[in-house]
Amino acid sequence: MSDKIRVLVVDDSAFMRVAVARTISADPRFEVVGQAKDGQDGVDKTVELSPDVVTMDFNMPRLDGAAAVREILRLKPTPVVMLSAHTYEGAKETVEALAAGAVDFVTKPSGEVSTDLSGISAELLKKLAAARRARPQPPPKEDPAALRRSARDVTIPIDIQPRPASSSSSSGSSRSSGKRISFASAMLDPAVIIAISTGGPSALEQVIPHLPANFSRGVLVVQHMPGQFTRALAERLDSMSAVKVREARPQDRIAAGVVMIAPGDKHVIFERTGMIKLTESPPVNGCRPSADVTLQSAASLYGRRLTTVVMTGMGRDGALGSSSAKAAGGKVFAQDKETSVVYGMPKAVVDLGLADEVLPLSRIAARLSRLK
Repeated sequence: MSDKIRVLVVDDSAFMRVAVARTISADPRFEVVGQAKDGQDGVDKTVELSPDVVTMDFNMPRLDGAAAVREILRLKPTPVVMLSAHTYEGAKETVEALAAGAVDFVTKPSGEVSTDLSGISAELLKKLAAARRARPQPPPKEDPAALRRSARDVTIPIDIQPRPASSSSSSGSSRSSGKRISFASAMLDPAVIIAISTGGPSALEQVIPHLPANFSRGVLVVQHMPGQFTRALAERLDSMSAVKVREARPQDRIAAGVVMIAPGDKHVIFERTGMIKLTESPPVNGCRPSADVTLQSAASLYGRRLTTVVMTGMGRDGALGSSSAKAAGGKVFAQDKETSVVYGMPKAVVDLGLADEVLPLSRIAARLSRLK
């Protein structure tokens, strides 16, 4: 029995089907077991051929990419890697497909029909090999408008604590928890930082829209994505959430009831005042944005007022940052193996003994809402 990775190629362009199949077949690790000419054909051939991975275009007749992904996950759960046009509209479509359950994507080098795939072949093959190990899961069926109304109807009792008086804060710390808190941190809203990668858009739709409108913390999401895609992700989450969701900008501060998405291709760090700074320093863990970079910066500022959530994703990004956050007195939560599309990032945190709690995806929003 062959141990090659069996791939089904789905695209309505005959030229693209041949180009993608040729690129994949050139690597001895892979075998192209079939080609499909549209979304419905892709669903049918997935059921018939049982490939290990599917490559999927978005704009196709009968069923578009997102609808085809939903049907595949309903009938024959199989990892799907999207091929995306390098445009903002292509980013929106790709985020929709990722929210439907596709595990990853690769951007075509030159529009819907790309004549030369050599520039993306290494990335495509790497992501196909990784996708084989993914465990795609269909997202729950939820009405975004009803979900948003429900979140707005939920309120969290707010325990208003007096700000530390200047006389008691002259030492620059609070010792109630045994951990030091800077005066600057005490004047900032508590922060939640979410580290997430493969399987992220779908998972985030089961967390962010479930946060109540008066959520008492500010949230920063570090999702591994290029620039246009993080903007599209923020807009999609904002449309279905009671909290405000947008991309982070320079000089922003984390604020209660606001969720910010780290912009693609930028690291997010914090000034001593709590202001956000975006940098283009080299990728860390192969990622920019990197959760480790953001968490290490946030830990020294927020201390025990920082909660870290490490969710589905490949690799170890977030583990080193979680260690810094934990050492500063913060809480660390990790998504469990059963609900992670790829149990890499949360596993690294659990294996290091850093997780205060390991949670299924369905309980993360509720647990955040109960933070004191």
